[in-house]
Amino acid sequence: MKQLSEHLYRKSVWAIATLEHGLGRLLLLWIGVAGALSALRIAFAATPVDTGTAFAQTALPYILVIGAPVAAYLIGNSLFPRGALYEQPQIRLARYGKWRQVDCLTARQHKLFGPTGLMASLVIGMMLNIPVRSLEFLAAVPAMNGHAPLWGQLLFAAMTMDVVVMNFLYMIAFMMALRNVPWFPRLLLVVWGVDIVSQVGIAHVVISAPGLPTQVGEAMGGLLAGNVKKVSISVAIWLPYLLLSKRVNLTYRARVAA
Repeated sequence: MKQLSEHLYRKSVWAIATLEHGLGRLLLLWIGVAGALSALRIAFAATPVDTGTAFAQTALPYILVIGAPVAAYLIGNSLFPRGALYEQPQIRLARYGKWRQVDCLTARQHKLFGPTGLMASLVIGMMLNIPVRSLEFLAAVPAMNGHAPLWGQLLFAAMTMDVVVMNFLYMIAFMMALRNVPWFPRLLLVVWGVDIVSQVGIAHVVISAPGLPTQVGEAMGGLLAGNVKKVSISVAIWLPYLLLSKRVNLTYRARVAA
């Protein structure tokens, strides 16, 4: 059992190091794959792309979907440089348990410091959420423009905005986790909340749109309900870990068990 635990830990260290040093190449791969799939969606749009305006209306949402995580990476890489030291928040929100504060240099020298071990699963999961969410959007929502009925335009705009905003926020959270930024647990809690509220808001806007076909409403309702379920499961699994984990408390709160 101990050997298995050590093997998994070494795997997590390798995975985080690979992400840290290969993220630029992964984003280039993302641009290539997502761009190709988006081009197919535009080529087989549900509405005519017969003018420059229609093309812009059809293509711009996909450009935003592709560009959101790239922009978040560039911003995160600038705001949270590798190896930087950060001040702790003045107000503690995670108060459960008995902890002893240590300085940032002592924390970094501790064997538990860093987003490895079980924490690596959360970090990698946040990153994978971006392509998974985008693929769901590309598969479920046809490309449309101003030729579509009102319900179609609302559906396309709402679902696009959801993917763009959440891809950006999850990438920022991922960068903060990867770079050991103390505000990461709080931001992730906010991102989870925004995600759930977003799904509920989209459901209200789209399903109440005039003329929405019943089958489309049912399909979108199922997709949005599934998204809420996935976020709720993530919260149920990871929130206790973020509060109680010795690694999380050391890495992001600079404190050890008293």
